[in-house]
Amino acid sequence: MKPQVICLPGGVAPAAQRYAPLLAVVGDGADLHLKDLEVYREAKPQAGYSVEMELAAIDGFADEHGLERFHLLGYSGGGFISLAYAGTRPRRVQSLALFEPARIPGPMTRDESAAFEALGAGLAGLEGSAFMSAFVRGQLKPGVEPPPAPTSTSPEMQKRPAGVAALMESFTVFQFDRSQLEASPFPVFLGYGDLTHEVESIKAGVLARLFADIHVRRFAGVHHFVPPEQIYTPDHVRSLLDLWRRAETSAT
Repeated sequence: MKPQVICLPGGVAPAAQRYAPLLAVVGDGADLHLKDLEVYREAKPQAGYSVEMELAAIDGFADEHGLERFHLLGYSGGGFISLAYAGTRPRRVQSLALFEPARIPGPMTRDESAAFEALGAGLAGLEGSAFMSAFVRGQLKPGVEPPPAPTSTSPEMQKRPAGVAALMESFTVFQFDRSQLEASPFPVFLGYGDLTHEVESIKAGVLARLFADIHVRRFAGVHHFVPPEQIYTPDHVRSLLDLWRRAETSAT
């Protein structure tokens, strides 16, 4: 049986857009099950929206697809949710693959706190396109040009400013003990780009201390907002396929 992978996108692009290049390169090497975030289920984030809602929705999604255990792949906000899921439901996870998780659940280190406080200060009081512009620029290294703003906004993308704000708030209030990750019985792959804000290397160091079996890779010429085909290149996908196959072999 091929590896069964649930893929969670970030707060900006929907799953079909985020993972189209991955689907094309993986081919029949694995079955990818794309799941959008619950925060975008309605036109506006639901009252009382929380990380716990996202975790319960993954359970339901996996059950609907007959997946008792599966590989989990997350990008950005979906990376945070993937980490939270892996820590609270480790028996269902065969492997964990991340690209630039938005944050790591649980109390932050001093360096993490400083970086996220600076991002939050840059977003304070902003809404709509101004919020999204500051959100993008704040996550790039100084001197890195952000991608051009879209010339038109679809109804789906109009949800993004409020959705991103709701995600960030839910991450802040989510209660999590990072020691839950230390006993993870599955292998982990973490990728990040060398043009994204330096906080990515800080998070990589934190995760490397938490997971017993983790491979961290920095990709040259890449940042958080490049087109997805520049992230999920054939080289990157080979690393993911190796992860999934190794986890499958270990399980048997």
